[in-house]
Amino acid sequence: MKIDFSSTLVVMPARANSKRIPDKNIRNILGMPMLYWPLMTVSKLFPAENVLISTDSKKVKELAEDKGLTVPFMRPSNLSDDYTSTWSVVAHALAWYEKHVKKVEYVMTVYPTAVLLNEEDIILAMENLCGDQETDSIMSATTFPFPIQRAIFKNKNGFVEMFEPQNYDKRSQDFVEAFHDAGQFYLTRSDAVSKGATLTNSRVKIHLLNRKNVIDIDTMEDFFIAEEKLSNHFKATDHIFWNFYEKI
Repeated sequence: MKIDFSSTLVVMPARANSKRIPDKNIRNILGMPMLYWPLMTVSKLFPAENVLISTDSKKVKELAEDKGLTVPFMRPSNLSDDYTSTWSVVAHALAWYEKHVKKVEYVMTVYPTAVLLNEEDIILAMENLCGDQETDSIMSATTFPFPIQRAIFKNKNGFVEMFEPQNYDKRSQDFVEAFHDAGQFYLTRSDAVSKGATLTNSRVKIHLLNRKNVIDIDTMEDFFIAEEKLSNHFKATDHIFWNFYEKI
């Protein structure tokens, strides 16, 4: 299937504040601001005019523009707090883009923390969504390393309890396999975004990622793990694509 990448808007939500790690989205990882890693992958497939960074940060804006991208607006404050959903930010970016630039068929949301994003996963997800008119979105996901049906918590007295005690004696192979959001990308039809589609009110399918290629960067420990994974990945490749819309 031939994919028209110019029919997709790529939105990267990259707000300034992070409660746990200041300036997380632009913190260096293996010598480059973190958001550069997924942008390098995106640049192999999508033209620069199809990539929109939604941010309230002047630092993010400068870094994006250094690489040939445009940041045509600063995200409004009502979409930049801790309670704003990704879907609201993406809907805002899509509305601006379709009003000022052009109409698109799809929107791909890519997080700045998606440092292990690869083009093959994007291509497969786009092929699957383009070929399935019954699906609104495809999200990157991976498996849990342990059956969630046996999850435990600490009660008010500090002792262990199971969320689902009835599963204590069940075999692991008898549980339905569970997945979680991989935090890399969502690919959604633009009309579904405009109509307010979310993961809970629309038809969403999974693009399954290998667990070793997934890292959710929320703590400094996660940064160290991500650096190790990136180092191992590029040791196994012939070269690194250091250049994207403009040379670093």
